[in-house]
Amino acid sequence: MSIELANPLIVQSDRTLLLDIHAPLAEEARTAIMSFAELEKSPEHIHTYRITPLSLWNAASAGFSSADIIAALNAYTRYPIPSGICEGFADTMSRYGKIRLIAGGTGEYPGEELLLVADEEAVLAEIGAAKILEKYLTGTPEGFRLRLTDRGSVKRELIRLGWPVKDEAPLVRGEALEIRLRDLSLAGRPFAPRDYQVEAAHSVYGGGRPGTGYGVVVLPCGSGKTVVGMTYMTLLKTNTLILTTNVAAVHQWMDELLDKTALEPEQIAEYTGDSKSVAPVTVATYQIITWRPHKDADFPHFKLFRERPWGLIIYDEVHLLPAPVFRISAELQAVRRLGLTATLVREDGAEDAVFSLVGPKRYDIPWKDLESKGWIAEALCTEIRLDLPEKLKIPYAVASSREKYRIASENPLKEEVVRQLIENHREDQILVIGQYLTQLNSLAKLLKVPLITGKTANLERERIYGAFKKGEVRVIVVSKVANFAIDLPDASMAIQVSGSFGSRQEEAQRLGRILRPKGRNSYFYTLISRYTVEEDFAANRQKFLAEQGYKYAIQHWAGDDLALEPA
Repeated sequence: MSIELANPLIVQSDRTLLLDIHAPLAEEARTAIMSFAELEKSPEHIHTYRITPLSLWNAASAGFSSADIIAALNAYTRYPIPSGICEGFADTMSRYGKIRLIAGGTGEYPGEELLLVADEEAVLAEIGAAKILEKYLTGTPEGFRLRLTDRGSVKRELIRLGWPVKDEAPLVRGEALEIRLRDLSLAGRPFAPRDYQVEAAHSVYGGGRPGTGYGVVVLPCGSGKTVVGMTYMTLLKTNTLILTTNVAAVHQWMDELLDKTALEPEQIAEYTGDSKSVAPVTVATYQIITWRPHKDADFPHFKLFRERPWGLIIYDEVHLLPAPVFRISAELQAVRRLGLTATLVREDGAEDAVFSLVGPKRYDIPWKDLESKGWIAEALCTEIRLDLPEKLKIPYAVASSREKYRIASENPLKEEVVRQLIENHREDQILVIGQYLTQLNSLAKLLKVPLITGKTANLERERIYGAFKKGEVRVIVVSKVANFAIDLPDASMAIQVSGSFGSRQEEAQRLGRILRPKGRNSYFYTLISRYTVEEDFAANRQKFLAEQGYKYAIQHWAGDDLALEPA
């Protein structure tokens, strides 16, 4: 076999890279291109990456040059690189670093200001002419002065204008804290992270070199992102603030810290609506941080960011980062930070927001790779299509677009399908997940099982989750609150009865609820009303999973008796 044919990479003129994962050098090539290309699809045989301005800026921030990228492409390409494909790499990457944020400021708020500077007058003139930046910037002889609390907003607006900012404010170390994973010297079971979890933590740490210490790790649900966070904490050994999505996730982080590290209970605190304590390791919710009594008021819980000399902030489910966090945690960009997520997909397309506040993506690995190694369970995905009952066809036909979606989502025939699926899977721990509370209440009553919604008290939620983990409850009905940061390791089956208008992000999170390895397959069912708008939205959700390498089987359950028919 010639060297060219042995090479795994096909470089296309639209800056997409096709990686033949069966080629001998596939692993080497993937390692080489992940620094400057974004993974878009990873089905069975050919993975697709794309080189974008954001991916090139990610690479520039990590110290790569355009020559490094061209060398990597040449080393692994199977066919000649299309003419012109590499033109523009240098120009795009050179934009990173032309604008810098530095400490300083002598204006109205000395000590709470930064300077935005550039060596080229034309660049400064372009910034000064940007209307969107007027409210943040004050001109000075050196450049522009801005408030510390506008740091994230300015960086995000500039990246949208095509100017990624190089933030040169020094990273603070924070107050020292001895953190180590549980070993044989401690009572209980010793713990060791998996190889990819260690690699992910070190990819952000970067050996403590300048320009490292912050960034995002992308790993599938069920692969142990919490362990990556704890491993990174052991590298920095500093006071740590962890922000996550809800109170249940807060308690799960606390339980994991006590189970897998040598930290004592008094060193870990909860800062939520239920309890507002602060300790060397504090776990808080995005909701409490961004709460304020009215839209013009200050954020009263912003004080948490000044309660201790934090050296690390961990943003759990970083793709859900609420917009107000940009304003209220901007000053903490001088602190090392780690974003954890199963997908950087945002339905609003604002992936650059995470780059601006948290940092570049440092580590990513395809779902199917971890599945093949047994680290996450193999999932069998099935879409079941049902006809609308005759009595709903006229109301559906004359309804508005939003009402059409709701009528299709709440198709009453779905209840019988759910009942039959549960009957057919008597050995599985099952989550029934949906969007609409009326539908979920009806299902919970029909199945005589617990229901968890946003209105369920935290103590009651945790009681139900605990009963599910112990096997005392085999089925629970859950609303969107179970999409994120809920650790139910024994769940092996999910039935999705309705969703959020085709959200790819939601599909990834819901599938992730059942991917913890159990030595058996997991099952993911989606119920869809046939010949309705629900089919269109379902196709968008399916696309994301297909890109991750999962296949959907499609079945048609027809008639009032719901007899199974071929698709």
